[in-house]
Amino acid sequence: MDPAVGPLFEQLLGPAFDTLPAPVRALHAAQGKRRHQGEVEVARGSGWLSRCIAAATHLPPAVAGPLSVDIDASPAEEHWTRRIGGRAMPSRLWREGDVLCERLGLATFGFRLDVVGQAIEWRVVRVRVFGVALPARWFTGLGARESAEGDRYRFDVWAALPLAGLLVHYRGWLHVG
Repeated sequence: MDPAVGPLFEQLLGPAFDTLPAPVRALHAAQGKRRHQGEVEVARGSGWLSRCIAAATHLPPAVAGPLSVDIDASPAEEHWTRRIGGRAMPSRLWREGDVLCERLGLATFGFRLDVVGQAIEWRVVRVRVFGVALPARWFTGLGARESAEGDRYRFDVWAALPLAGLLVHYRGWLHVG
């Protein structure tokens, strides 16, 4: 597939996309609307600042249990709605050069994606809140890792900030097929 018009993650990762395990490729290669089911475990920070930031970015509640993820993907952008603990966490993803941008609530994050081993690692390179750029060094506690275990897609997402501490840490798996 031509990486200029292929799936969003293939565009960003180039030839490294083909080295990923089948469940990770399948999740990111499919176009159109689809739903994936799985399980998730979510830990949340308890401080007032952590709770305020988590609310502003629609982060999930602390819970362990079922998860559904609706993805509507095209080569230009993807819309994800994660349903965790009875709450929706919608986001929009798109490409700006070699950066994956994700709009989550009031914040827009820019991530550099790297394939390390057989996993995708997400690293924050820029952040905007209300359109105002914030120093990326404030966000070194944010990241994600996507991998596979057997035929399951696995994810591990964490977010912590100076002064606020832990915002959220969620991890789990999805059936992709």
